[in-house]
Amino acid sequence: MTRGALFSLRTVCSGRYRRFMKQLNIRIDDATYAELEKRAAGAHMTPADYARALLADDVNEQRNRFLAYAAHFSEQWGPYFEAEYGPYPKKAGNNGTEAA
Repeated sequence: MTRGALFSLRTVCSGRYRRFMKQLNIRIDDATYAELEKRAAGAHMTPADYARALLADDVNEQRNRFLAYAAHFSEQWGPYFEAEYGPYPKKAGNNGTEAA
């Protein structure tokens, strides 16, 4: 079995009350694990922490609902804010000019 074939989230203690987290073992192919490692490195996380965060975000219904409503609000009211306050400021590029 190759290094990326078995991915494990270990049981850990957290907090004062020693609540235990559940353990999840999943099997993924090498290409998927390589992509997981790449994305985790980009987020400055370990692959296990990155996968844990993705799973938590996906099952966190309240957060997902909030993000959906925030996107809807932005679509509906964004033009009014821009008309009142101007466009969102652009970030400067590496050479000191404004990015498109």
